[in-house]
Amino acid sequence: MSEEKNITQAPVVEELDLNEQRRIRREKLAKLQEMGRNPFLHETWPVDHHSKQIKDNFEEMEGKRVVMAGRMMAKRNMGKASFIDIQDKSGRIQCYVRQDAITPEEYQIFITYDLGDIIGIEGEVFKTRHGEISIKVDKLVLLSKSLQPLPDKYHGLKDQDQRYRQRYVDLIVNPEVCDVFRKRSAIIKEVRRVLEEQFGYLEVDTPILVPIAGGAAARPFNTHHNTLDMDLKMRISNELYLKRLIVGGLDRVYEMGKMFRNEGMDRNHNPEYTGMECYMAYADMEVMMEVTEQVVYQAALKANGTAVINYQGKEFDLTPPWRRLTMSDAVKEITGVDFDQIVTDEEAREAARAYGKKVEQEMEEDDLKHWTRGKILAEMFEEYCEDVPGYLDGPVFVIGHPVEISPLSKRDSNDPRITRRFEAYVNGWEIANAFSELNDPIDQYERFKEQQAQLDSGEDDEAHPMDEDFVNALEVGMPPTGGLGIGIDRVIMLITDAPSIRDIILFPTMKPIEK
Repeated sequence: MSEEKNITQAPVVEELDLNEQRRIRREKLAKLQEMGRNPFLHETWPVDHHSKQIKDNFEEMEGKRVVMAGRMMAKRNMGKASFIDIQDKSGRIQCYVRQDAITPEEYQIFITYDLGDIIGIEGEVFKTRHGEISIKVDKLVLLSKSLQPLPDKYHGLKDQDQRYRQRYVDLIVNPEVCDVFRKRSAIIKEVRRVLEEQFGYLEVDTPILVPIAGGAAARPFNTHHNTLDMDLKMRISNELYLKRLIVGGLDRVYEMGKMFRNEGMDRNHNPEYTGMECYMAYADMEVMMEVTEQVVYQAALKANGTAVINYQGKEFDLTPPWRRLTMSDAVKEITGVDFDQIVTDEEAREAARAYGKKVEQEMEEDDLKHWTRGKILAEMFEEYCEDVPGYLDGPVFVIGHPVEISPLSKRDSNDPRITRRFEAYVNGWEIANAFSELNDPIDQYERFKEQQAQLDSGEDDEAHPMDEDFVNALEVGMPPTGGLGIGIDRVIMLITDAPSIRDIILFPTMKPIEK
C-alpha cells in the first residue's frame, strides 16, 4: 500500500480554539499530508551518532558521514542555504543545509519547518570558518511535526507550576533539568551498586497494596479491591515485609521504590516519593551507620566527583565518619533541660511547663497520662532543636530515641527507656532512619497494642496499627537485625542542589487546573 493512501488527516479543530501560531502549524501539516509527506508515518530513523559524541571526538570524526535525529531549536535562513541547531539527548549541534545539496524542491519544503519539529539528517562532519563543529547535510527528513510552539528563547519556561505540569517542555527548553535527572539516575544506580557489591544485599520486591500500612508513623492512602471485596492501603513503608524475609532466611535484603503517604506537601514532601530500606541479619545500629555513610558519600562522589556538596549556598562534607549526638544532649544544649537528670514522668512534665512553650500548651489540652518522660523528650527535640538554623546541618547521627516513639526498635541494654535507633541529618533534614530491630515478639506485641489504642482513641492518627501476622513472624524467630531507611529524594535534592523535591521528581503530584 502506498504512503499516499496511508495519509492520516490532522484532526478537525475549530479555528477559534487555536492561537495564530498553532493554526499556521496545522495548516503546514495539512499541506504536507496533501503532498503525501505525512511526518507521523515515519517509523524508524537509523541514528548512529549523537551531538556530544561528535563534538568530543571531532579529530577522528571530521569528514565522516553521520546519521542523527533531534529537535530543531534554532534556524537561520540565508537564501539558498540555512543553519539549524539540532538538539538530541546529549546536547546541540549546528547543521548546514544547502539547496543544491538536498534539491531545490526539498529545500523549499525544509524552510517551512518550524522550531520544535523533529527531523532526521545525514551528512558530513566539518568545522565552519568560525570554528564551530557542524554537519553538512545532504539528506533531511521531517520525522514529527510540532503543532505547538516552544517557549521563546528570551523568556523560556519560567513559571514553576507550568514547568512541573509540562515536564516534557521543561526538559526541552531547560537543558540543566536534563542534567539533574541524569544525576538522579546515576545516584540511584550507585546506591544499588554500593548495597549489592560492598555490603552483599539482595534486591527484592514487596507489595504496594497492603491490608495493613505499617512500618512507619504516617497516614496511608486507602483503596478497595473489587474482586476480593476488601479495603487495601498503599504502603507507607516496606519494613515489615522485608523483616519477614529476614525471618525466612534471606539475610541481607533491600528494596528501592515508591512509598505513599497521605500527608502535607512542602518543598521536602511529595505524597509519593522514592525510599530505600535495607535489612541485615546479625548486624546492629552501628553497622547501619556505616551503610548510611557509604551510600550517601559514594552517591555524591558518583554524581559530582566530590564528597563536598554545596546546597543553596551552604557547604557540607559527607566524608565518613559522621558526628553523633544524643537526643537528650541536643535538648540540653538548646533548652537547658537535662533529661539525663529527669527520672519520672511528672518531673518531665514540670520541666516542660517551666520551659513554657508549645509542649506545655499541648499537655494542657491532652490526657497527661500519655505525656511520659520519653514523649516529652521527643516533642522538645522536634519542637526546639530541629528548626534551629545550622544546629543539625551535619552530617550528624542523632541517637537515643525514647521507646515511646520507636515501636519497632530494640531497647538499649544500658537504658531501657531509649532504643538502639538513629536518624541521620544533613542541612537540618532527616535523610535516614535506622534501628537495631526489635525481634522480641512479646515486647513487639505490647508496643503494637499501645499504638493501636492510641489509634483507636483518636489520640494519634499516625500511630502504628496492630499487625498480628508480623508478630507471628517474630515468634517463628528473627535473628538480631540492623535495618535502615533512606529518603532517596532528599539525598538527591542535596547532591543536585535542588531547592524543592518537585525539581527532582519528573512528574510531581499537582492539583489539576480548574477549567
